[in-house]
Amino acid sequence: MLWLFAAVLILLILLPLSWLAVFAFTDKNRHPTLQNFVTLFSNPDFLDPLLTTAIIATTSAVICCIVAAPLSWLVSRTDMPGRQTIRALVTASFVTPPFLGAVAWELLAAPNSGLLNQFYRLFAGEDADALFNIYSMTGIIFVISCYTFPFVFVLVANALDTMPGELEDASAILGGNAWTTARRVTIPLAMPALVAGALIAFLQAMTLFGSPAILALPAGFHTMTTKIWSLFQYPPKLELAAAAAVPLLVLTILLLQGQKALLGRRGYSVIGGKYGAPRRVELKAWRWAALGFCLLVLLNPVFLPYFALLNAAFSPNATTLVTPSTATLHNIVFVFTELSSTQLALKNTVILGAATATIGTILALVIAYVTTRKVIAGHRVLGFLATAPVAVPASCSASACS
Repeated sequence: MLWLFAAVLILLILLPLSWLAVFAFTDKNRHPTLQNFVTLFSNPDFLDPLLTTAIIATTSAVICCIVAAPLSWLVSRTDMPGRQTIRALVTASFVTPPFLGAVAWELLAAPNSGLLNQFYRLFAGEDADALFNIYSMTGIIFVISCYTFPFVFVLVANALDTMPGELEDASAILGGNAWTTARRVTIPLAMPALVAGALIAFLQAMTLFGSPAILALPAGFHTMTTKIWSLFQYPPKLELAAAAAVPLLVLTILLLQGQKALLGRRGYSVIGGKYGAPRRVELKAWRWAALGFCLLVLLNPVFLPYFALLNAAFSPNATTLVTPSTATLHNIVFVFTELSSTQLALKNTVILGAATATIGTILALVIAYVTTRKVIAGHRVLGFLATAPVAVPASCSASACS
């Protein structure tokens, strides 16, 4: 049975990757060549998207760690009020599709029609320059970070939740102050989760297509995913598209190896019997300031975007602030009763989501068991194959399968 699941994984992953390799290292007549990579690394039309993608992914991963780490600590280890509410709100941003967030921020921060810029011009004058411009490198990094930091938050918060309080108590008994305890106990135990979260945030930002397609293309520049997508337009350049996906795959391998090198051979498991819950840090007068910080962070991925989407849903004009006199249900009625494709789209979405989640969970469970328990030969290869698709844009995989 385990060999069967391994064979299925190889079929699902290795076959498309093999076809990507075939297209990347051959010309249109399927003759072996390296010209695709020469073009990729010498033509500014490809170098610029590659550099842009590297900047966006690196900056987004750093921002996610800077934001998610203190947010996780406040929710998991302090007596801040509203901790469960903050977790729920982070979950709301976690399940929000990034492209939907990009659309919401387009409604909020478009230079001419954005609601925030309209509000700013009420005080600065109609001729004032836009305060926010979402169609920029900074805007894309901001939007991607808003919907990527929950990956880091979930991993770090879970690690802090399960950390034994006795270890920090022992440090305090032995004379360690709060900073020493954090540096010698808390941070090392949470480091694997933080590194894993940063890696996931980087890969998510690197391979994301929806947000760059909505925000980068109107701004006049490409990321690697949008550039690969453009290569499938007429006339298609499948060889260059496949070659452009190879650096993403190689970078993923290097990052995974770098993670192992960073964590080294150190162990992070807690050995022993039953242990106590983590001790809550008393913030005292800073409790409400901490809550304000958390709500301020969540203003960007949750409150403002959902306000913009709800305003657009009930307004005759998506970029006009709705009032009781202008509120309308026309958009809702049209989508659910008059638009013929809505029911089919909802049906396909439910079927696709349920089937993908079920099949993916079964495969992931079995492969995780095989790789961690080392029950068959080649388990390391299976572990690599299970993570390889993260680095390959979906458009390239779909084309390879077709």
